[in-house]
Amino acid sequence: MLTSSDIKHHARELGFDLCGIARADHYPELDCLPDWLARGYAGEMAWMARNADRRADVRNVVPGARSVIATGTIYNTNRPYSELQAPDVARISRYAWGDDYHDVLKQRLDGLLAWMRARSAEPFEARAYVDTGPVQERVYAQYAGLGWIGKNTCLINPELGSWLFLGEIICTLDLDPDTQGLEQCGSCTRCLEACPTGALVEPGVLDSRRCISYLTIEHRGSIPDEHREAMATHVYGCDICQEVCPYNRPPTSSTDAAWQPRAALDLPRLVDLWRRPDAEMRAATRGSAMRRAKLAGLRRNVAVAIGNSGDPDAVAALDEHHEGCQSVEDPLVREHVEWARRKARSAF
Repeated sequence: MLTSSDIKHHARELGFDLCGIARADHYPELDCLPDWLARGYAGEMAWMARNADRRADVRNVVPGARSVIATGTIYNTNRPYSELQAPDVARISRYAWGDDYHDVLKQRLDGLLAWMRARSAEPFEARAYVDTGPVQERVYAQYAGLGWIGKNTCLINPELGSWLFLGEIICTLDLDPDTQGLEQCGSCTRCLEACPTGALVEPGVLDSRRCISYLTIEHRGSIPDEHREAMATHVYGCDICQEVCPYNRPPTSSTDAAWQPRAALDLPRLVDLWRRPDAEMRAATRGSAMRRAKLAGLRRNVAVAIGNSGDPDAVAALDEHHEGCQSVEDPLVREHVEWARRKARSAF
């Protein structure tokens, strides 16, 4: 007989740092999505509204679902927080330094699911997702006892913090559930106060349109003028609301080879990133989550970061001709290069 304890034990053997089980029920937090969408906080992520009905309940995803197996995986590595990095360094969100977590963790979840099928005395239906399915995964992770949804909207584990990839298996098995994780942010508001763009409009509510992660990854057009300076030297994502969290100080870190920084993405200087030919940029991000921003989007972000950096070498590189850097001529990129030049001239 397949038990919850068996599943958790094997999940740890596969490399998951956390594993818990929630009932596939309706929870109050699931009802927040329609209001969040109505406020326009999803920005250009229209796909969230298209499948909002399915996101309302996992039983709309797997009919007859009775349990959600939630997993958490530490991805942080032993690199300094952005506040300790040099001003000419390109800030890349920590989750994107290594291999694409979608692929790595989906393979591990598929392995867990195959193991479950081989050992279950009864057939069952199931689907596994890693940040790709119509699932409000943080809600189910909270009810599976992995932690609580913090004021920065991340799932926070009291021992491991919030540097966690989440994944889940929705299944029709009736498994013993864990106890819900309880909120432990208390009166702390460090994440809200630290957000450079004020994207955390209230505790636990994120306006994606202001979020640096959204602006540098999901947003395809021109970066709004009012947010460019606040982007500082971020070129892909932003970790500030996690870095300031007391539960991430000191941070936990992983030695898993999948999450270790690739050489080209390991605290690169902005000037070096800008001069890197398109072919090298594509090679550096192959099999990485950074592919989501597209090459022109990354160039756009680097241009803004150079304008904010005050690094004369990087600013001078904007005027250089670099062999193999055709993406620099994209109209979207040129617009942000011109902004960076003006910003640099006003600073000098």
